[in-house]
Amino acid sequence: MDTSTPIEPKTSPNRIGYARVSSIGQNLDSQMDALKQAGCIKIFTHKLTGSRLERPRWDDLLKYIRPDDTLVVTELSRMTRSLLHLLETAKILEQRQINLLSLRESIDTTTATGRCFLSMMGAIHQMERELRAERASAGRISAKARGRTGGRPRTDVAKLENARILYQNSGKTAAEVCKVAGVMNTCLVLFDSIINVHQRKCWY
Repeated sequence: MDTSTPIEPKTSPNRIGYARVSSIGQNLDSQMDALKQAGCIKIFTHKLTGSRLERPRWDDLLKYIRPDDTLVVTELSRMTRSLLHLLETAKILEQRQINLLSLRESIDTTTATGRCFLSMMGAIHQMERELRAERASAGRISAKARGRTGGRPRTDVAKLENARILYQNSGKTAAEVCKVAGVMNTCLVLFDSIINVHQRKCWY
């Protein structure tokens, strides 16, 4: 349902509002009132759809809004789903020379303070990514130092050769050979067709 305010003659710069609700029980009234009070000449509204990624009214807003206009939201969560999504959206707006005003967080990119705040959020996000990468790298190095390199552990070639000899000469079952020789049970299905095992690096 389209509940956007009527289109007004566009004279830049203007304030354009965006209101969104994400559940059936919510309504747009409080957002609409706040956006009108903030001086928005037009408000695009979005109600719950089948997909969180589908936002046709947001797309309409981006087609309508012009450079030097200000996009106004009551709070950032009405416009974006995460910090990464916020930074991506802010970058798109900046590239199109569109300002952003969030009433609840008092973020206004027409001011140096507002622009600085978004830059700090971007720096924090980048720092978090680098810290996660460092922790993952440290974990891999620690695991490697302990002899764990990820994935399945390799079966020792000498053990496989011993298993082959034992299987061919002892009369034991494949399961018994695996247990005695200390090789993985996943090698069971291969014992019936073992040929030139010493040429193989690993059997799975």
